[in-house]
Amino acid sequence: MKLSEKQRKFTRLQAEFVSWCFDNGYELTDGDAYRDPRVHGALGEKKAYGHKNSGHKNRLARDYNLFIDGVWQPSTEAFRPLGEKWLTMDEDAAWGGEWGDGNHFSFKHEGVR
Repeated sequence: MKLSEKQRKFTRLQAEFVSWCFDNGYELTDGDAYRDPRVHGALGEKKAYGHKNSGHKNRLARDYNLFIDGVWQPSTEAFRPLGEKWLTMDEDAAWGGEWGDGNHFSFKHEGVR
């Protein structure tokens, strides 16, 4: 699948995912999404925070801030039910909780997640 096709699929599934979260008592605000190469470097290059091969650079990753009953939940464990749901939504889905980055939801593409 072409990158642009995967980006559109990712965006559509993010909408479904966010709706599922709110329907199930999890409130989200946006964190990081696209990481501009002028600031963060091109794919494979590290200029600022984040991994040099981040899916954010391909527009295939999004970080969220999680709130339950109005209280911010920063731990990976708090994100576990969301991560488990996300992983069921597509074969390319990846969840950062598998490597200690619980608020990260992405699609795999050419070895990048």
